Parts: sequence; structure tokens; C-alpha cells
Amino acid sequence: MKKYKRQFQSRGGSMDKVRRILVYVWKERAAPQQAHFLQSLTGFFSDGDDEEVQVSCSLQRNQFILSSGDEGHRVPLKRASFCPIKHLSPAEAAAVPPEVLQRGVDVGVSIVLQTADRRVLLTRRAKELRIFPNVWVPPGGHVEPEETMLEAGLRELQEETGLRLDPEEVSSRVLGLWESVFPPLLSRGLPHRHHVVVYMLLLSPLSHLQLQSSLRPSPAEVSACVWVDSRLARAVVAAVDGEDGEVPVEQLPGSFSVMEVSPDGALSQSLLPPAAFIGRVPSIGPDTERVSTGTKYALDLWLRGLETSNPPSC
Repeated sequence: MKKYKRQFQSRGGSMDKVRRILVYVWKERAAPQQAHFLQSLTGFFSDGDDEEVQVSCSLQRNQFILSSGDEGHRVPLKRASFCPIKHLSPAEAAAVPPEVLQRGVDVGVSIVLQTADRRVLLTRRAKELRIFPNVWVPPGGHVEPEETMLEAGLRELQEETGLRLDPEEVSSRVLGLWESVFPPLLSRGLPHRHHVVVYMLLLSPLSHLQLQSSLRPSPAEVSACVWVDSRLARAVVAAVDGEDGEVPVEQLPGSFSVMEVSPDGALSQSLLPPAAFIGRVPSIGPDTERVSTGTKYALDLWLRGLETSNPPSC
């Protein structure tokens, strides 16, 4: 696969930051407009207070455009019921620093890698990371200028896990879009990051054991890896963030095998209890080890699509 490097523009001997791919919104006949940092994208396309809408998405000239578009090519876009952007008061909005407001809404891609034996790979983010530390997510990250979503996803997959997949040997589809805000709750501070995460399903012809031998995670980004089967995924999805419903754990084993990543990148097998995966986002205090809310959404879409052969794409 072609290797992509971060692109810089030099002016007077200094290095400018990488151009970020930002989200634009397009409704009816108006021209696409750059989304504002405090703009709820799900709300923009909703007729009421819906948490999930159907949109069209496209990456054009380094702009990720969301529109109400062609009904035949729509994908779901969802936000959490407790999304900070949705619940921000005028006083809280006024307190968001100008440098944060100027960021706009970023776009990222997250790879839901499904193996031939129907497992998906999740990685636990390193505890040193500033955003969502110690949280389980699929591999993924930012999109660089001139990349396609698939190219960005494959690059991030390789950078984070060491897995290098040939784009000609995998089948890819967009599962859905997630409106992500950090911190995820207003009770934990004002928002300072706003993303649309594109969850892309990649179907590999290899089993998880075959792929396991090629895992070389980056310890700067990943502290552990786990292959999730449909049984664990259903329990994870049932632990709905913001709700208190019981999670059916009776059919789950007492522990799950994970690969811990040492500071030097070495892998070692470890066992984690189900609680590490079925926890909910805490309303106050530091975050805990859990599966992210957006990842739960992606796993739900994955489970619903397991028996279908033509999931949506964009």
C-alpha cells in the first residue's frame, strides 16, 4: 500500500500545521458551508430532536461533505443522547475559548476489521493520550489531504497495529457516521474537540489467528488489543451509555483474552473481566476503561449487518 506522510507547507523557514480535513454541511440548494464547532450536525439534518438521521457523505477536494442527498445512498449519522453540543447553554457556549471555536469540525475514519471467522479488532487507547485515554475503540484516526477514506483507514490501521492490508484484497463499506465530542459529557468540562467519525467495515479473508501473527501495535497509541466476537459485542451494545439497564452477562465467560502492549511494543497475553468492556461512561470524575459510545454504535451496526451482503456505502 502506498505510504502517506504528513504534509507541511513551508513559509519563511517555518513549518505550518497539517491542513485538516473539515466537515461541510449542505442542505437543499445552498452551497456547502463549513460546519461550526458548536453546530450539532445531527440536529442540522433532523426535523426535531432525533439522535439519528440519514445523510449522504462524500469527500471532495479535501472537504468532507454531509448532505440530505440521494435517499438511495444515505448512511446513518448519530449522536449520543447526552451530546455536549446538544445540551450547551448560551453561557457555556460563550465560555468556549476562541481558539477552540476556530477549529471547526474534524473528520476521522475508524476501521471495523472483520475477520473470516467473524471477529472484529478493538484497541485500547494508550493512557497517555489526551483524548479518550484507556478507552476501547477500533483502529483509526485523521484523514490527510488527498487521501480517500479507505487510504486513510488503511494507513491508520498500519500505524496503530502494524497490520498492512492490500486494498485489492479487502472489501470495504461505510457502516455509519458518529458525531463525537470530547469531553463526552458537559459535567466533565466544556467541549474542545468535535469530530465526525466514519466507521468503515473492512472484510478480511483471513482469520483472527492469521492476522494476530502480524500485529505490531504502536505503544504510543495502543496499550492492548482484543478480537471481539458477536457474543461479546452484543453484551457491549447492551451497556447503553446514559441508561441504567441490566447487561446480560450470564452467557459470557469469566474473562477474555487480550494482548497487552508493553512500552517497547512487545505483546503478552492477559485476561480481562467482562466489566472492562461493558462499563458505561462516568458522569463525573476521570474516565474508566470501557468501550467508547461511538464504538458501541458501530458494533450495533456491525451486528445488524452480519447477515446482509450489501451494507451501505458512500
